[in-house]
Amino acid sequence: MPSTSLITPSYAGDFERCRLLCESVDQFVSDGSHHYVLVAAEDVDLFAPLANARRTVVDERELLPDWLKFLRVPDWLASVAPTKALDRPIWWSTGTWPMRGWHVQQLRRMAIAQHVSSDGLLYCDSDMVFVRPFEAASLWSGEKVGASLRLYCNPKGIHAGLPDGGRLHMDWTRSAARLAGLELPSFPADDFINNMVSWRRDHVLALLKRIEDVSGRHWVAAIGRHRSFSECQIYGAWAQHLETTEDGSGTHWPADFGLCQTYWSGDALDLEGLKTLLETLDPRQVALGIQSFTGTDPSLLRRLIFDR
Repeated sequence: MPSTSLITPSYAGDFERCRLLCESVDQFVSDGSHHYVLVAAEDVDLFAPLANARRTVVDERELLPDWLKFLRVPDWLASVAPTKALDRPIWWSTGTWPMRGWHVQQLRRMAIAQHVSSDGLLYCDSDMVFVRPFEAASLWSGEKVGASLRLYCNPKGIHAGLPDGGRLHMDWTRSAARLAGLELPSFPADDFINNMVSWRRDHVLALLKRIEDVSGRHWVAAIGRHRSFSECQIYGAWAQHLETTEDGSGTHWPADFGLCQTYWSGDALDLEGLKTLLETLDPRQVALGIQSFTGTDPSLLRRLIFDR
């Protein structure tokens, strides 16, 4: 059976949520899949206690080129700035737009394929938590030779009916096509974005090479020249393209439901709200995602999951 690694990009602001995810991985993911937590250099010491026999904390400096520089605004400047935007670090280079942590987390997700040997990569956002037993082997259909991997896809899920008329998602989808040198999409278009998705490592490596061939630049520089991008849309467009070629046919099997039920926005949930969310979980789903910006206390979720 093909091997699968779990991948979680995170940062200091999500540390408690990430720790809860790690506890749930150790509790519910039973097949021993190795878990990699990808963080900025300044967060390595904070996350180091999460490492164990099945988990490695990875410094982004091992993944990304050294010309992509991390910059935190000095405290004295941030304290007098009229906006809180300067409180947040940026990553910059002479060949890219300045990028925030969210952008760089996406780059880490792609870069890890060059540093692990597993056949599949299961990406688990740090603000989700496993609540049911799960085996990464269930993502694969067939044996190692000719096995296909689960690919989340919401058919025609990107359209003008989304918030802001779908403009942001449409921008991401167009950028994905341009980066891989593919035909620009029409809309509605397929949506590959979810907080628990699986990718083939060999396809990621081929994608990075394709981006470099199309752009004539390092793939990080090529992506970083786009003001708006989504790693899920980039990979999804590439995987969909490969499915139409002889070399890629049958390498994925499609799934139109997420393995993780997510509370995307709204007020902070109390214990009763979390219980209701858990009770409405689809039988096929194995995890809950509570977006960190809702302000929901992760300790409530810990009580709910581990005190059942």
